[in-house]
Amino acid sequence: MTTKNKLKINIGPQHPSTHGVLRLVLELEGEIIKSCEPVIGYLHRGMEKMAESHTYLQYLPIVDRIDYLSGFFNSFAYCNAVENLTQIEVSKRSQYIRVLTMEMNRLSSHLLWLGTFLLDMGATSPLFYTFRDREVILSLFEELTGQRLMYNYYTFGGLRHDVSSDWLDKITDFVKIMPKKIQDYENIITNNPIFTTRTKNIGIMSKNSALQYSITGPNLRATGINVDSRKTIHPFACSPIQLIYPELDFQIPTAQNGDSFDRYKVRVEEMKACLKLISQCVDWLKSNSGEVISPIKQPLLKVPEGEFISNVEAPRGVCSCYVKSDGSTKPYRVKWRTGSFYAVQILPKLLENAFYPDLMAIFGSLDVILPEVDR
Repeated sequence: MTTKNKLKINIGPQHPSTHGVLRLVLELEGEIIKSCEPVIGYLHRGMEKMAESHTYLQYLPIVDRIDYLSGFFNSFAYCNAVENLTQIEVSKRSQYIRVLTMEMNRLSSHLLWLGTFLLDMGATSPLFYTFRDREVILSLFEELTGQRLMYNYYTFGGLRHDVSSDWLDKITDFVKIMPKKIQDYENIITNNPIFTTRTKNIGIMSKNSALQYSITGPNLRATGINVDSRKTIHPFACSPIQLIYPELDFQIPTAQNGDSFDRYKVRVEEMKACLKLISQCVDWLKSNSGEVISPIKQPLLKVPEGEFISNVEAPRGVCSCYVKSDGSTKPYRVKWRTGSFYAVQILPKLLENAFYPDLMAIFGSLDVILPEVDR
């Protein structure tokens, strides 16, 4: 549709670079984007409403599908909320295995993002390199859980089963070679003049805008705001006994400009932090034993009346799971808050007066997964 020097076009919901079924209604003036209206809902699966007709245990395998690239984080958020409502304590070994698998999941998610982000801008080789290294992580997950994406490995109060020493040895081997792989990525990408031209000072997100739009995760930290729920655990969000991040040594990467390039740099540095966390967890697990099987009778679980919200720092920002119980075997209400929804919300502001060719570079830098939006 055209109106006096302006053109209105649709991007998606079938466009191959939209990372899912998202429709963007753009108003162009020449090559300049004057407005953008994200239209969501093409993938809506009723994840929140579905909880009300399932028992707590029946709903547990479903939460992996809210963000299919970081299922362990969804499982943790849901399990942690139920565990706090029912006062179930989780063993130290289970906590370390949970953090180990979540950080491996974060690394695999960032690897897929990096490959597809570069593909958005026309570079095909990085996709093959990142998928090659991500395949190692998925194979380890498959060996542990039997699944490559939808793991259903956490239970209320523990895990399905323990990890083996051979499996931990394979992780150690992977962690040894991965820093060289990340350096290879940076050698190809970071100072590439085409990449820097298309990302530096493009899609700038200010600190005020990030706070106003409730942005979390790497997108927030790229603006210079150092907030990460792994370091700042609030008593109302997660019970400290359920997390062992305070016992681990790691730094939170940040940047200052808030542009597409800084969002790239923060995630690359997070990959390095993941390796450091993974190594510490493996070392602890090799030298400490403990029980991981929960004594709770999962199918008969009744959650006392009450409500709790659990937060976890997922790859795309804070993942929050709100659970309200009426004392029965089924949740009265489950509500999810995910980072991708808010990243889509700020997209029109980032695209205002941007060049049309920068659309995919800006959108790709936000790392949006549509199942997180249409939940």
